[in-house]
Amino acid sequence: MKTLYALVIALVLAAPAFAQQPPSRPAAQDEFVPVNAPTNPQETIPAQTLVGIAYGFIWVLLFGYVWSVHSRLNRVAHEMEAVSRRVGTGKQ
Repeated sequence: MKTLYALVIALVLAAPAFAQQPPSRPAAQDEFVPVNAPTNPQETIPAQTLVGIAYGFIWVLLFGYVWSVHSRLNRVAHEMEAVSRRVGTGKQ
């Protein structure tokens, strides 16, 4: 019986050695590594350029939309004048 207890104790104490090892820390290439300076300055675009392009694009879209609404409103106004002239003269 003593040998059975000794065997159980030995297995309990040795269990961590046989347990599955936690995954090792990933290599530095697999982790996020902050870059202090760009590796190739030709591959960078200044933020000012991107912001300027974005604002310019939005302004062009806005002016295009306003021009579109203005031209459609003028067309409707001309049609309303034509209809009011027809109604005023009695033509249908």
